[in-house]
Amino acid sequence: MKRSANKFFYWTPRIIILTFSILIFIFALLSGASEYGDGLDSIIKNSPNALPWLLFFGLVYLGWKNDKIGGYLFVFVGLFSVIFFNTWKHLSSFFVVSFPIFLAGILFLVNYYRGKK
Repeated sequence: MKRSANKFFYWTPRIIILTFSILIFIFALLSGASEYGDGLDSIIKNSPNALPWLLFFGLVYLGWKNDKIGGYLFVFVGLFSVIFFNTWKHLSSFFVVSFPIFLAGILFLVNYYRGKK
């Protein structure tokens, strides 16, 4: 039982945050591309919208390598996203944008502190 719990707390935050970052990156890449027309050229012209999310991939890498740093970082980014994206106004936007980041941060910290015992 303990081994399966350790696997759960190790892999769940990583899967959540990696899935979230890929989906948000793709959304940012494609969201405004239709303004430039159709095809790959429009996606390339819209690529500056997705550049900030490449930084988020760097945070994902950092969290993947160090649970403690990743945990505190993602809790902070999750709380920051509540303020920056105004997700406190609508519960649905909170659960789509801020909650996965915050949850992954909490699970990273749980994994770190379970491993210290």
